[in-house]
Amino acid sequence: MTETKTPRPPTPPPGTSDPYVKFKLEGKTFYKSKVVHKNLNPKWSESFSFPLQDWEQVVDVRVYDKDRTTDEFMGSSTIVIKNLELDKTSEMVLSLEDPSSLEDDMGVIVIDTCLTFRDATIKRPVKRLMCSNRKRLYQLWSGVFGITLLEGQDMPEYSQGDIYVRYRLGEQKYKSKNLRIQANPRWREKFDFNKYENWLEPLNVEVFVKRGRKSEESWGMFEVDLSKLPVNTQQLYTQALDPGKGRLILLATFNPCSDVSISDINKPPLEQPDERDQILEKYSLKNSHKGVREVGFLQVKVFNATDLTSTDLNGKSDPFCVLELGNSRLQTHTIYKTLNPEWNKVFTFPVKDIHDVLELKVFDEDGDKAPDFLGRVAIPLLSVQNGQPVTRGLKNENLRGPAKGTISLVMEVHYNPVRAGIKTFKPKEEKFMEVNRKFSKKVLAQNIYRVRKITLAVLHTLQYIKSCFQWESTQRSIIAFLTFMVMVWTWELFMMPIFLLLLIGWNYFQVTPGRVSSNQDLVSVSSYCTVLYTELEEDEKESGKKGLMEKIHMVQEIIITVQNILDEIACIGERVKNTFNWSVPFLSCLACLVLFVATAALYYIPLRYIIFIWGINKFTKKLRNPYAIDNNEILDFIKRVPSDVQKVRVQFSIQTEGIP
Repeated sequence: MTETKTPRPPTPPPGTSDPYVKFKLEGKTFYKSKVVHKNLNPKWSESFSFPLQDWEQVVDVRVYDKDRTTDEFMGSSTIVIKNLELDKTSEMVLSLEDPSSLEDDMGVIVIDTCLTFRDATIKRPVKRLMCSNRKRLYQLWSGVFGITLLEGQDMPEYSQGDIYVRYRLGEQKYKSKNLRIQANPRWREKFDFNKYENWLEPLNVEVFVKRGRKSEESWGMFEVDLSKLPVNTQQLYTQALDPGKGRLILLATFNPCSDVSISDINKPPLEQPDERDQILEKYSLKNSHKGVREVGFLQVKVFNATDLTSTDLNGKSDPFCVLELGNSRLQTHTIYKTLNPEWNKVFTFPVKDIHDVLELKVFDEDGDKAPDFLGRVAIPLLSVQNGQPVTRGLKNENLRGPAKGTISLVMEVHYNPVRAGIKTFKPKEEKFMEVNRKFSKKVLAQNIYRVRKITLAVLHTLQYIKSCFQWESTQRSIIAFLTFMVMVWTWELFMMPIFLLLLIGWNYFQVTPGRVSSNQDLVSVSSYCTVLYTELEEDEKESGKKGLMEKIHMVQEIIITVQNILDEIACIGERVKNTFNWSVPFLSCLACLVLFVATAALYYIPLRYIIFIWGINKFTKKLRNPYAIDNNEILDFIKRVPSDVQKVRVQFSIQTEGIP
């Protein structure tokens, strides 16, 4: 195992360059550094490790100048592994060479290397992981590590930019939110990592500072050994970062999990009388106070897929199916050389959040290469009809259009409504780290369209009120005037939740006759988006020729920020509307219950007492639980409600289902 640091390569040929470094082994790149822009003496300050299979191997170090079209080669050198001393860090000055260049001095690159030995039983070589990480990621897990990022201490304040933390446990990765650089930043974020069988790798934690759009610096990296973490016990970790960079404080817990399984189709757990009774008892209302973290239990029977896309030269495929629920993943075995695979497997998952969506993705296995995508379906847990066989048409990767083939399955979900309701008002689990969103004309146009719809709805409401003042309709104005007089004369604060409760109730009675029109609206929105995307794709092709992306390169970060803000505004407005529209009956019922309790509280309890209780709770929360995660219950509830975009995607998937 060799560890390499790349701090500084001084003095390339005169001029301006954007250099980066590639490290290759046997012709394959295993590490690529970041690009340092407009600097002839760049400092990367990056570190990485890579497993070696042979002492005779030679690492090829190549430096390139980043260019908009073709990157320019700036020279290369080599690291001979057998010349390194074991367990000793040494600084190497590598002279860069380029046989095709007329320059005698191509500059040098300075690196620190350390060759160490690691027992294969403790950490697997990355090469083996590259071939088997897909199977490792989808195997059974026996528990969940809960990692809470609390805060940083004594960090330098002189720096400008944002600070964030990256986690890695095997192939599971997370990234924290960005905070402004300060002496004691407080994240209070929780992330869950599955503990797979025979997985003994430590948790890797690294702190980064980001300045601008491309400049990124590491402030330190450390490992946390979770193998000896006690069960159901909180353990605090305080880890020092690089000299002068402060400390990071983490809180770790381990909770065992027994509801994960893969079995044959003739042995489903819910069809075994003893197991079924045990599961139903576990999630019954009378046991709501036990195990609040465990919301429910999901069983999925995956029978077969039909008429899949052929990807091999023989007109066949090697399909397998991956099931994803939140960050939990399981997969079927691969059936070779067929377009109509029959898996006949039963999968069970623990349900952490009843508002999660089960995704089934079908892939074609392609040896050591990345598998080819064949199709996917998305099924909200709250839409599951227990024990009903369904066959669903596969969709493309963004769920906006159809893909070839269908998949047949039977689902059954059992959950405790009290625990599910409590979980609704807690922070939603973060997904594994995803690629940062980039600027897209069609996404920006879609977000503008969504915000415009909300704005028009508000304007129409204001126009309606104005028409009452202007007496455009005598009957309407008289009714509005009398209503106004009665409400002002009799108004009490507890009437506010009553009004919202009546509004939700009114929409409940309107939802049945309006179901067809609602579906038509969804289809029309979907059609509009499809046409919009098609037009924008054509525009993007034309604008690409004109160099549009080059023109907006300098303001791209601002545009991305505006795009994301528009998305957030649109999502909040649409989710509030969908709460009242009974898009998710469970959430609307929960909102009715909360509003009813709020009405009773405001009616019987003076407002000052309610504010008094609220203030005591907020002020003493830190004292009662020093490691409590900050959250806003209302926003956590709103995040569970699907936006119109999510409704279109899921609805589009549901509308095409059939019964076999």
